[in-house]
Amino acid sequence: MSLKARLLTVAVSASVLAVNVVASFPALARPAAPAPAASHVIPAQPVFYRTVKVDGLDIFYREAGDPRKPTILLLHGFPSSSHMFRDLIPLLADRYHVVAPDYPGFGRSSQPAPADYAYTFDHLYETVDHFTRAVGVTKFAVYIQDYGAPVGLRFALRQPERVTALIVQNGNAYDVGLSPAWAPIKALWANDTAETREGAAAFLTRKLTTFQYSAGVPADRVNPDAIDNDQAILDRPGNREIQLALFANYQTNVALYPAFHEAFRKHQFPTLVVWGKNDPIFTVAGAEAFAQDLPMAKLRLIDAGHFALETKADEIAGEIRAFMAAEVGQRAAR
Repeated sequence: MSLKARLLTVAVSASVLAVNVVASFPALARPAAPAPAASHVIPAQPVFYRTVKVDGLDIFYREAGDPRKPTILLLHGFPSSSHMFRDLIPLLADRYHVVAPDYPGFGRSSQPAPADYAYTFDHLYETVDHFTRAVGVTKFAVYIQDYGAPVGLRFALRQPERVTALIVQNGNAYDVGLSPAWAPIKALWANDTAETREGAAAFLTRKLTTFQYSAGVPADRVNPDAIDNDQAILDRPGNREIQLALFANYQTNVALYPAFHEAFRKHQFPTLVVWGKNDPIFTVAGAEAFAQDLPMAKLRLIDAGHFALETKADEIAGEIRAFMAAEVGQRAAR
């Protein structure tokens, strides 16, 4: 057989094979359908990482969303920073202007020595107040978690006209909310000595940082990067004395609880309490107690720990979006 004849035979055989394959798999005979276009329920918004001068300090903050829209001020807890809101911010920024500062001594903000900056909760509040004015925020819903509660609730007490709503995520305002884990801190309040300070200093160790992130959370949902981030700040030279000063001063927040409650009763802020029910630091009873003074508050207990955003950011964002649209929107319309 000539070369030309052999090539023709191969070509015919290949054609027959192709026909047989298509007959066996009819889907191959149809043109491939185009891949579905990607869609996002929440349009992506850029997050900006900025620093502003406040009373001579560099205050780092995260910001996203249109400043013409309602603002949500995110106030972080111990021992974290605005880093704790990294997952939440993009889930809110299409509808809201979101701002999250780091306090002095936390995150990427300045860490002045205690001799140069009084580490009290009154002073943290003043710094955050001046920060909001520096970045042009006048009114806001305030998200409070852990240390964010005594800072943010001072706005409710002293500048209630600026507070459009309270979003409480494991941020305490009632005696019943303090779990037994507070015993070393309470001992410091009762008697500030080298011994009680050493007992309270256990909260500055990696073991206790890990405990705060992992208690009540599946082991494979604990993000080691978040622990590393917080521990790196705690381990900075000079930070130990800053944190111990705040531990000692925390009793001033407890003393203000009755005043906070009076502000709640007087102003009846729209309130969402979304609480990680497995929190070893602040109890579920503390979450439920808000209803004593804010009977219209929305309470949502979720299956999460102290840092509930680590595992339930999407659920919390959904609660916030629904709450803000219904409660805050209605109040603004009146």
